[in-house]
Amino acid sequence: MSLLALQRGLKQHILGAVPGEGGAYRGDAAAGLAVYHNAYRVQLVACLRDTYEKTWAWIGDEAFETAARDYIAEYPPSSWTLNVYGAEFPAYLLARFPEDAEIAELAWLDWALRRAFDGEDAPPLSPEVLGALDWEQTVLTFAPTLELASVTTNVAAIWSALAEETNPPPVEALPEPAAVRVWRAGLSPQYRTIGPAEFRAIDLLQRGESFGNTCAVVSEGLDEAAATQLIGEMLSTWIQDELIVGARAEP
Repeated sequence: MSLLALQRGLKQHILGAVPGEGGAYRGDAAAGLAVYHNAYRVQLVACLRDTYEKTWAWIGDEAFETAARDYIAEYPPSSWTLNVYGAEFPAYLLARFPEDAEIAELAWLDWALRRAFDGEDAPPLSPEVLGALDWEQTVLTFAPTLELASVTTNVAAIWSALAEETNPPPVEALPEPAAVRVWRAGLSPQYRTIGPAEFRAIDLLQRGESFGNTCAVVSEGLDEAAATQLIGEMLSTWIQDELIVGARAEP
C-alpha cells in the first residue's frame, strides 16, 4: 500500500461516523486507531467549548456536546489552525434550535468577542484630529474589529450574567428591534446593545456614506432638537468607545 493510500485511509477512518468506516484498517490496528477516531472529536468539541463558553454554560453539557459532535460531522476543519474553527456554529445552532433564538445570539456574541480579541490593531483618531474634521463631508472608518448583529432577545444581559457567574435572567423578547455591536478597545473586547438608528448609521458609514448624509437619513422624521441629540449621543459614544480610526473628506 502506498503512502498516499495510507494517508487517505487514515483520514477516512478518522472522519467516518463509525471507527474504520470507509477505511482500509482492520484487525490488530483497529483498537489503537479507534483512539484517534475519538480523540479527533474530543479535541474539536473542546475547541468549540473554549470559543463558545457562554453558549455552553447556557445550554448545558449534554445539549452542547450533542450539537457540537453533529456540527463536527457536518463541518470538519478546513484551516491549518483551530483558532478559526467554528465560524458556522451560530448559524448551525439557529437551525437546530429555531424556537430558542437566544442560543444562536449567544453563540454569535461568543464568536464575535473571540474574533475581536484576535483582530487587527488600529489606533483611534486623536481628539485634535477629530476636532478639525468637517463632519458634514467626512467619511469615517471604524475599527476593523467592529461587528454588528441584529438581536431579538436580551442576549447581552444573559451573556453578562454568565460572564459574572451570576444567575442569568430569563429569556425575554426585546420590545423593539435592537442590535449588538462588538469591538476591541485597546486589548479588551467590548460589546454594547444599540438601537436601530445607530445600527443603520454604522451600516451606512461602513458602506462609504458621508457623515452628513448618514445623519440626514437616520434623523428623518425627527425635529431639530431630537435629531441633534441623537447624532450627538451616537458620535460621543463612538469617540468614547475608540471606534473611529480613520476619516477622509468626501470628494
